[in-house]
Order: sequence, then structure tokens, then C-alpha cells
Amino acid sequence: MAYVTDVSPAEAVAEFADTTKRYGAVLAADRLNLRIRRGEFLSFLGPSGCGKTTALRMLAGFETPTEGEVLIDGQSVGATPAYRRPVNMVFQNYALFPHMTVAQNVAYGLNQLRPRLPRAEIESRVARALDTVRLGDFGPRRIWQMSGGQQQRVALARAIVNQPKILLLDEPMAALDAKLRGEMQIELLNLQRKLGITFVLVTHDQQEALSMSDRICLMGKGRIAQIGTPRDLYDRPANRYVADFVGRANILSARVETVSGGIATVALASGERVATAAINPASAGDRVEVAIRPETLRIANAPDGQTPSIPAQVTNMIFLGEHIEFLLAHPALGALQVLLPRQAERALPGIAVGATAHLHWDHGAGLILGQE
Repeated sequence: MAYVTDVSPAEAVAEFADTTKRYGAVLAADRLNLRIRRGEFLSFLGPSGCGKTTALRMLAGFETPTEGEVLIDGQSVGATPAYRRPVNMVFQNYALFPHMTVAQNVAYGLNQLRPRLPRAEIESRVARALDTVRLGDFGPRRIWQMSGGQQQRVALARAIVNQPKILLLDEPMAALDAKLRGEMQIELLNLQRKLGITFVLVTHDQQEALSMSDRICLMGKGRIAQIGTPRDLYDRPANRYVADFVGRANILSARVETVSGGIATVALASGERVATAAINPASAGDRVEVAIRPETLRIANAPDGQTPSIPAQVTNMIFLGEHIEFLLAHPALGALQVLLPRQAERALPGIAVGATAHLHWDHGAGLILGQE
């Protein structure tokens, strides 16, 4: 089914309109319908082989749709070669020229323009681009003299020096260590806000997409599974695939007993009756799946007498710094995860591996998932 976007044509800088891409018998992208809002930071998120890079390459002009169209500023660009589109791309390996200086790398695209730009203008634009990415004094250096994070900033400067309407980012932080990746995420966000350029990121890293994006387009098997803000996808996942991929979730089988005012009472396989959000359609008697995030469950040594309590055995306690992850086993519900801040964990004397803990389910916690 085609996904209907809520962005109007007037707001859109780019659009996929029933866009399909096949490689022989392989369906890489299936009837994509998506408008990208001018000036937004949008991420294509998903596992390997889901179609996210194919979508990016069709927007860049490196691939031609088998069916449908790709539009930029309302105009079909199917016949427009990559070098004539108002789009620049930062590749995963940066694709910098090691025999050139930093400034020469940044100036490369400007030197290809016809008619040629005056040398003074090229030098001025290169200097502004390097200042923008905080490399103003690095122009004379060779690429091999730069760190990984600095090389990424050179690639960004080279991409923005042509003042594109859309900047495409193909997993540009995959090669960076975790600390540097976090720093570069903040730099990219600040750069996007400063420039006002539409950024389109491809990533398989859910935390990267959640922390950087105005909207996320989650893909699976060549199709769009859900589009929305990071909070939309995390708090209101459309189906099991979205709930499983974005963050972590306990997904439990249940039967709906009542639905009223957006809250459903469901019976879990363990027999407990709990209240959960009914954002997706559900009726009494339906067999459904319910997702509950690990951080929304509470653990106690005993039932509190006020909220539904589910006893389960602690199988693992994993120290994560500011949080403790509890893995538990229940004979009817299977494996369960709970994530507690360290302060909350300190208030639980006697909770250890092998002990029985009581999981408390607050009113409305969890969400009934829609069908795939």
C-alpha cells in the first residue's frame, strides 16, 4: 500500500511519487510515496537491504526509478543527471582525494562548474565553507594529516560549498568511534540549523536517527513502514516491526476485553488484566499484540496493591552506567526487559539474579500494535 504523506506539495523540496526500483528480480524499493519538507532533517532508517540507500541514490541521480517519479522543487528529475541536480552527497568513506590539500578538495566541485568561476570567488567560497565546519586554518593541509572527524568535516565543506538545496548523508559517521560519533551528531545538527539546507540522512543506527531527525522514514523490505517524528515512532509505533526496530520493546500477546476513551483493557497470556493505549484500531474480542517499553515497567519486591503486578524471575542484571537492565523470565509471557535508573535500582534490596521480582504495569502503559 502506498504511504500517504502529510507534507503539502508547496512545503516539499523533493518527492517520491509511486517510486519503484527493481534490479532484475529484486524489488529494492516498492512504490515509495514521500514528500521531504524544505529545510527539515529527515532520516531514512532501517536494516541492511531495506531500500533506504536505494531511495537516497535515486534522489541523488545515481539510480533511475523503474517506475514512478522523483521530483525536486515540483519538477521530475528522472532525465536529469546527478551533476545537474541541486543535490550534494557525503559518502560513507568521504571520497576525498588524498593527493590534494583540504582547500583543493573543497574547491573541486566549484572548479567543475561551467562557465568557470573567478579564482577569487572560489577561494572566498572555500574559505567560508571551511569556517562553517570549523576548519578555517586547515586549508593547506593534506588529507592524510587529518583525523577521521576532521576528514568528515572536509567532506561536509566540499558538499555545502556549492550551496545545494538538499544535502544527502550516506551513513557518514559509520567509521567513527562512539564518542566522536556523538560529537559529530551535534555538529551536524548545528550545521543544518545554521545553513537551513534540507538534510537527508541514511542510517541503520536508531539512536542516531532518533537524536538528529525532525522526521524519520522507517523502511523495511523496500517499503515505508512508518513516517513521523522520533517521538511518533517511539511512542506510537504502527506495528510490531516499528516497535521492534525503534528502541526496545516487550511485545506480548493479549485479548481485548473492553475499549473506551482510547484505553483498552486486555487480558495477557499470563491471565493478568491490564489497561493499555488503544491508538491503533481494536475491538473487544480481538487477538492483538501489545508493546511496552522497558523503561515504562517498574520493579518491586512485592505487589503494591494498586497496579497490576506480574511476578517474574530475574535472569540477568546488566550494568549500563546510568541505568540497570533487568532481564526476566515468565512462564507464560516469556523473556521480559526492564530498564531502571540506578537510583531506582538502589531502592530494591534483595533483587538479585534468581530472585522473584514483581513487575508493575501502570494504567495506560503499553500500546496495542496495528497489523503489519
